[in-house]
Amino acid sequence: MKRISRDEYYMNIAVDVSKRGTCTRRQIGSVVVNGDEIKSTGYNGNPRGLPHCDEIGCIRDEQNIPSGERSEVCTGVHAEQNALLQAGKGANGATLYTTIVPCNTCAKMIINAGIKRVVYLDDYPERMGLDLLNEAKIPVEKMELGKDQ
Repeated sequence: MKRISRDEYYMNIAVDVSKRGTCTRRQIGSVVVNGDEIKSTGYNGNPRGLPHCDEIGCIRDEQNIPSGERSEVCTGVHAEQNALLQAGKGANGATLYTTIVPCNTCAKMIINAGIKRVVYLDDYPERMGLDLLNEAKIPVEKMELGKDQ
């Protein structure tokens, strides 16, 4: 039996967390890990107490807005944002595992939260977030599950 790496372990958790997402376009999950301790998880969906897109429909679909464009129209809170909010100061010095490369808004929050490393699975059409994380010298790694890390 081969033991999976810690990166695979935490990314598998992020994948499971994504299954709680309520976005009708894409379910995203994130996990904040500091040392070997999970500080928080987050998935994408509308703010607490508001109806979710899987119940009321997607405004971006209704307006034919392509993926990666005009994210401000979306009423959902991103998985990374929810995980950072839940982690609070526990995010400082942590690694963020997320199922998609962070957008520009999330990248700004990641930098200010003190995240020291980002690991992601899938790309996203908008690359500003990746550029910003690189400019801030935060290591960003794309991984493939099932591969040795």
